[in-house]
Order: sequence, then C-alpha cells, then structure tokens
Amino acid sequence: MSASARKKSAATFSHLDAAGAARMVGVGAKPVQHRRASAAARLVCQPATIRALRAKALPKGDVLTVAQVAGIQAAKRTAELIPLCHPLPLDRVAVEFTLRRDAIDVLCTAETSAKTGVEMEALTGASIAALTLYDMCKAVDKTMRIEGVHVVEKVKT
Repeated sequence: MSASARKKSAATFSHLDAAGAARMVGVGAKPVQHRRASAAARLVCQPATIRALRAKALPKGDVLTVAQVAGIQAAKRTAELIPLCHPLPLDRVAVEFTLRRDAIDVLCTAETSAKTGVEMEALTGASIAALTLYDMCKAVDKTMRIEGVHVVEKVKT
C-alpha cells in the first residue's frame, strides 16, 4: 500500500493509525452510556427440516436451546474472537428464533453500559447461533445456507 493510500485509509478507518497499521481505537475519553444492538441472520433450509425441528425429531436433540446458548456464549466472547474489539461488560444477551416454512430467522440483542457500541457482540451472537443451527441440522439437510447477517438496530441512551 502506498503512503498516500495509507494516509487516506487512516483518515477513513478508525482501526488504522496514521501509518496505516492496525490499532485498537481509544475510547477512554468517551462517556459510559447504555447501548443496545440487535443483529439478524437466517438459516435457509428445507421445509422438512423445519418440520423435524418442530417435532423435536432431529438427531442432535434440542437444536434451538443449544443454538441459543451458543449465541449467548459467543456474544460474551466477541473480544476474544475479533482482534480489535474492546471487551465489554454485557448486561444482557438474548437470542430468539422465528421458524418459517423454509428458514429459521435468528435475532440476537446485546446490551451494555460502556464507552463503545455492542453491535459486534450482537453480530457474533447471531452468526454463531446460525452456525450452531447449521451444525445441528446438517445430518438431515445438505442444502442449508446462512444468509443476511446484518445489524438491525443500534441504540445508545
């Protein structure tokens, strides 16, 4: 990367220093605020997979509970998984599922009182919950795919 490209990147991206190297953003001067973020993901699957899930007939057991716990645990460990994220004291993490005819919608909401946002925790929770659903359903459905991972809401009060 050229020096001018590094300077432009450093001005554009908060995780780059003046030389273009990766850095953790300093948040020490920011006020502590209550923050909430929600993120969504979708596991697209066969209708038969949803029917088996509803009937609790999948070989790996209680799929939704395991995926819910996985998503919560992942949100709590986001700073260990994403190198430049600040560790946050999470006040609450909730993972919810909506069963569709041919998909499972995942919604993860994370809350904290901190100096930086909590959207990465919500995204990590939604992603890992979807990955856990995939893992636990893959024996019965080879067509599944995860899509649409995105932030739904980001609020500070």
